[in-house]
Amino acid sequence: MNFIALTIFPEMFNLFTCHGIIRKAIEEKKIFVSTINIRDFAQDKHRVTDDRPYGGGCGMVMKPEPLAGAIRAAKKELPSAKTILLTPAGRVFDHKLANEFKSYSGLILVCGRYEGVDERICHDLIDYEISLGDYVLTGGELAGMVIIDAVTRLIPGILGGTDSAQKDSFSGGLLEHAQYTRPPNFEGEEVPEVLLSGHHKEIEKWRLETSLIRTFLKRKDLLKKKPLNNQEIEFLKKWCRDIEEIINFNHGGHG
Repeated sequence: MNFIALTIFPEMFNLFTCHGIIRKAIEEKKIFVSTINIRDFAQDKHRVTDDRPYGGGCGMVMKPEPLAGAIRAAKKELPSAKTILLTPAGRVFDHKLANEFKSYSGLILVCGRYEGVDERICHDLIDYEISLGDYVLTGGELAGMVIIDAVTRLIPGILGGTDSAQKDSFSGGLLEHAQYTRPPNFEGEEVPEVLLSGHHKEIEKWRLETSLIRTFLKRKDLLKKKPLNNQEIEFLKKWCRDIEEIINFNHGGHG
């Protein structure tokens, strides 16, 4: 899969591509990451890519000519790629979108700066407008790296285990189960006994229950959106019975 980042700071991607899973994926030719400097398409000797907004206001706006030139150059390299503008006004990036992006042959990531980009760029040259969340970054470069990272780890063969990506948080609509490693006792707190038992079915059952518990406590909104299977429903019913028993016991004790 090919990624091209359009940016006025291409050097920001150098360290990102030199470490961890991204470097491994590049070395194994599973992905290709390159940059295009938007300044190379500026139409003046000073390579200016921004100007004052019409109508007044604070800040600067990225000019349309350099952006359009950079996007069209990237499209020549990757004709079937989808073009993504990183902007706070876009759809919030999530696991579902990462899976969708994985199916494309390439992504062109337009890293906005300043107060934003000239609106006319969005009309014909952009396929997706994407945000990382309801906050503002100083530029789209970090958001572009997040998308590259999230999509890359979903490509088959990138992660160590064959089903590692499928067991990640959010892949099944739940947060990942609690994780433990050595030592078995840390500051008086023991690793759950079931994880040391070697009983794989019991371990999977425990992992599902802790996944549900963690999701309920940390991200209840995910449970409201997730279609639950029979085993998950049984766990939730069991909790309801346990909670009801506790309430009845305390109510009786105070009565």
